[in-house]
Amino acid sequence: MNRAAVKIVHRLAGIIALLMITTFFTSSVVADLFGSYETITLVKQTILQWVAVLVLSMMVVGISGKKLYPAEPKGVLAVKAMRLKIAAFNGVVILIPAAYFLAAWSAEGLFDTRYWLLQVIELLAGATNATMIGLNIRDGVRLGKKPRK
Repeated sequence: MNRAAVKIVHRLAGIIALLMITTFFTSSVVADLFGSYETITLVKQTILQWVAVLVLSMMVVGISGKKLYPAEPKGVLAVKAMRLKIAAFNGVVILIPAAYFLAAWSAEGLFDTRYWLLQVIELLAGATNATMIGLNIRDGVRLGKKPRK
């Protein structure tokens, strides 16, 4: 795959990841604040079904980023790489397990303190990931506008 194609794939995967994270976050907040327990359960089940697409898009972002910039990242690229590592860590350690447990607990009607505490943790991690990816997109756009030497 040529460099131009890899750039397109990288951009699309980043946009998909950001849209999915913000959709998950927004739908969770709206359901939690205004929806019934049935609505919350539906949102949590739907998020769990789409997590694999989010994970794949994040993997594509990382792999295509490595193809675009195979050398050890420096400057803005190093910052972007660190943000992606933070987002990946949050995803694997917090967001994927939280999606599973929140979906399971909501399906069982277990909207107790444990559920709401995990929901808050998930929202904080999701907001962090949206911020990291958003900043990476911003920096990527800026890099794309700089003249090449």
